[in-house]
Amino acid sequence: MTYTITVQPSARTFEAEPGETLLSAGIRQGIGLPYGCKDGACGSCKCKKLSGTVELGPHQSKALSAEEEAQGYILTCCGRATSDVVLESRQVTHAGAFPIKKMPARVAQLERLSHDVMRLRLQLPANDVVQYHAGQYIEFILRDGARRSYSMANAPHTLLESGAPMVDLHIRHMPGGKFTEHVFTAMKEKEILRIEGPYGSFHLRDDSPKPIVLLASGTGFAPIKAIIEHMRFMGITRDAVLYWGGRRPQDLYLDAWVKERLAEMPHLTYVPVVSDALPEDGWRGRTGFVHRAALEDFADLSGHQVYACGAPIVVDSARHDYVQAGLPEEEFYADAFTSEADKASG
Repeated sequence: MTYTITVQPSARTFEAEPGETLLSAGIRQGIGLPYGCKDGACGSCKCKKLSGTVELGPHQSKALSAEEEAQGYILTCCGRATSDVVLESRQVTHAGAFPIKKMPARVAQLERLSHDVMRLRLQLPANDVVQYHAGQYIEFILRDGARRSYSMANAPHTLLESGAPMVDLHIRHMPGGKFTEHVFTAMKEKEILRIEGPYGSFHLRDDSPKPIVLLASGTGFAPIKAIIEHMRFMGITRDAVLYWGGRRPQDLYLDAWVKERLAEMPHLTYVPVVSDALPEDGWRGRTGFVHRAALEDFADLSGHQVYACGAPIVVDSARHDYVQAGLPEEEFYADAFTSEADKASG
């Protein structure tokens, strides 16, 4: 027996097997429901259940509060249908959804971008080139079946610039991390890894004329970089302001790259923000919390779109404060970089 899941307002439908999460069923059938971590930790897949019954699995209260659950909201990443269900979801994609593929990837290059950020360049199979939207991510499938997610830092049109298909990832060293310890201490060029993707609903909505706020903390810059490359390639001239935050100036590891883009993209503005500069850094720029910097410049965000990526605390704070500043909730697009430690915490 399967259950029919209907998504409004698009009226698209798909089938869910008993015990299968709504998100997994949607992905399997090419229905692009919004999502982020897939582990009940970030809240990106939250949507309203209009009818039917859904059994929720373990999740964090910051992703879905008891009050929201009482109001009929669910998380599709851990929700399993026990009847036919009607959902309300604003981001269901259609023709633009790309198939998810599992494939081998060869380590082509390792480059230190800062003391704790590595650029990992992967060569993908040439006979079945992956398609993705700028802003999406892939998952590494480790030998024990565990998965680690990282956003592509280069736009799709750059995939074949080197001849063979290549994607760049920005990996931050997490001391003791099962995957990042290997990347920083033992990984060698030509090593073969297993990946799957593309995943995620974080990508630029090209059909809007609204000015854009791009908000990044740390390596949350990776998918933002891909979006900037996409905007330049597509000739998108919407006004856009990038706010990129780090603790110290060296955390803005591609600061020079951004400044080079400013000369090519007159509609792009860049505001670097440092929260914990030391005297020896000689920092003369903006300070404090990066998401607050945007509010200092835009008291009213009602006419904007926001694309936010980085630490969950930054994304969650921005979502709350920007809506308070008039931003329509449906114009806040986010990808919180949820670590294994984040998922394990309540």
